[in-house]
Amino acid sequence: MTMSVWNSGLIKVTAATALFIAIAQPSHGEDLKYKPISVKTPDGLTISAQEWGNPNGPEILFIHGFSQSHLSWMRQVDSDLAKEFRIVTYDLRGHGNSDKPLDPALYRDSKAWGDEVQAVIDAAGFKRPVLVGWSYAGRVISDYVATHGAGQLAGINFVDAGIKADPALVGENLKNLPIMASEDLATNIAATRTFVHGCFSKQPSADDFEVMLSFNMMVPPKVRAALGGRPLDATENMSKLKIPVLVTHGGEDRNSKVGTAKYTASVIPGAKLSIYEGIGHSPFYEDAPRFNTELAAFVREANKTN
Repeated sequence: MTMSVWNSGLIKVTAATALFIAIAQPSHGEDLKYKPISVKTPDGLTISAQEWGNPNGPEILFIHGFSQSHLSWMRQVDSDLAKEFRIVTYDLRGHGNSDKPLDPALYRDSKAWGDEVQAVIDAAGFKRPVLVGWSYAGRVISDYVATHGAGQLAGINFVDAGIKADPALVGENLKNLPIMASEDLATNIAATRTFVHGCFSKQPSADDFEVMLSFNMMVPPKVRAALGGRPLDATENMSKLKIPVLVTHGGEDRNSKVGTAKYTASVIPGAKLSIYEGIGHSPFYEDAPRFNTELAAFVREANKTN
C-alpha cells in the first residue's frame, strides 16, 4: 500500500517521492546522503555533481543518458554499492541541475563532452574510476577516450550504450526523439511520456515514473534538438583499449538493439558481454540486484587488474 502525506492540503507527496527527496537533499544532521561537488567545465558551464557512499572505496562515476539525470541511478546510490564504493553521479550539460545553455554548438563539440567528464573526475579527486555509461553516455565516454585517453580509468561499463551509430541497430522507441524537441508543451509531454515508458520492459512504479518524467522534462526542447545528429564511430579508439570493459544490455531494449552491445564487445579486446533477457533499456533499474552484483564484481576485478 502506498502512503501519502499532505502538505497544507495542496501538495501530495507519495512515499516514493519522499524517498527521492531524502536521497537528493542533505539531511539536517551531520551525515549527508550525498556531498555536493562543485564542477566548472573548461567552456564555462557549471555542472551539478554528487558524491555518495564509502569515501575510501574504489571509485565509480555514473553517467546518465539522453534527457535523464543523476536520479536515474537511484537503485545504485541507495544500495549496498554505496557501502563498498565511492560513487559520483552528475547531470550532463543541459540536464538536471546543470547549466542549460541553448547554443547548439555547446552540444556538438566532442572535446567539450570529454572535457566535461574530466572536469568531474578532477573535481571529485578521482584517481582511477570505473566509468558506467548508460545510453547516450556511450557517446560521452567515446568523447572522453578520444579527448583524454583511457590512462586514468580503471575500467568502463557500457550500459545499453553504443560506440558506433548504426541505423540498423536503432530501436523503435527513438522515433520519439524529434517530437521531444517540440516547443509545443502538450506535444513534448506526450512524446516524453511515451519515450520514458519505452525505456523499460519491466515498467517502473507509478511513483518512480512521475519522478522520471519530471526530470526528463527539465531538459529544454532546444537542448534535446542539439543533442541529436552527432556522428559516432569510436571503433578505432575502442579497439585499442587495454582496460577491463563490461558491456551490459537489455535483451528487449527498444532504444538500442542487442546488436549494439555485441558490436562493442567484439571490438574491444577482452570485453565481457552480459545480456539481460526480458529486460529493456534500463537494466540498472529493471534488474537492480543483478546489475549491482555484476558491477561490484567488475569494479573489484578492474581495480585488481590495474
